[in-house]
Amino acid sequence: MNIASLNLRQAIMYKMQGSNANAVEETISDAITSGQEKTLPGLGVLFEVLWQNSDNSARQEMVETIAEHLPAQAQKPVL
Repeated sequence: MNIASLNLRQAIMYKMQGSNANAVEETISDAITSGQEKTLPGLGVLFEVLWQNSDNSARQEMVETIAEHLPAQAQKPVL
């Protein structure tokens, strides 16, 4: 892990500290609704918190839900 990703993680955790469930939900909804690429790291940090605080059963349910909703075929991104 490089220093930039560590600083980003710390910045996101600092920004979200003390947030209640409504604030977290609003943050997630806003990030998804906006569709901006820059919000993806923040969602990743929140997912990491969820994953680290879930038991194996909840983790299995998450991965199954994700796998079920991934497209069978997707367009190759244009870079």
